[in-house]
Amino acid sequence: MYLIANWKMNLSIKDSIALAEEYRKLFKKNSAEIVVCPSFTSLPFVCKALEKSNLAVGAQDMFWENAGAFTGEVSPKDIKELGAEYVIIGHSERREYQAEEDWMIRRKIEAALANRLIPILCIGESAEDHERDEREEVLSRQLAEALDGLSLNLGQSLIVAYEPVWAIGSGVTPEAEEIAYVTDVIRVLLRRYFGDRSDRACAVLYGGSIDETTVIPIMESGIDGFLVGGASLKAREFYRLAERVIH
Repeated sequence: MYLIANWKMNLSIKDSIALAEEYRKLFKKNSAEIVVCPSFTSLPFVCKALEKSNLAVGAQDMFWENAGAFTGEVSPKDIKELGAEYVIIGHSERREYQAEEDWMIRRKIEAALANRLIPILCIGESAEDHERDEREEVLSRQLAEALDGLSLNLGQSLIVAYEPVWAIGSGVTPEAEEIAYVTDVIRVLLRRYFGDRSDRACAVLYGGSIDETTVIPIMESGIDGFLVGGASLKAREFYRLAERVIH
């Protein structure tokens, strides 16, 4: 079970360190993998604050090259050197605001795996896709362009986070049956790319208007965990959410 806290661009460095230290005090024994994803400016400080703790750290994005003339970008090699183990790739906000395309996401996944980072690949349909009942087509295309021809070597892992764009920040959460269906579709597609290895090396998460009240029915969908946004910005709220998920 995974619980990934995406703090986005919400906290100062000082506030990020304070929140990380609160997390550390609360999450002393975990039966789930708790991953904290701060902003780039806070990443080295959060990695230091959570060093030798039960918590893992991830970055919110990365570039697809380790070095070069790429002004403003962040190297996956540097992210790994700081102590991060995970990286979010293809989040819907980057697709929308930074015009991130599937070919870019593909290259980032390859670079993450090459640098021994675990990619958290975000996929999901827009409100328009949802209304046109084109969800499966969109998810299939996003996965195909990100994963087709890619292999997972021994010790490598991949996380796919289903985040319906129309649900993010809306307070609306799909029914558990709907999430279960999408989860099954994603798992079938992952087996197409990685065979039986996907059952061991891949996890499927849900993200989109998640809080301590919405996680319980979604747990019945057979999901492997959650990508949490706003509800992760308060340590005790996130801890209560985790208590409902972790048994």
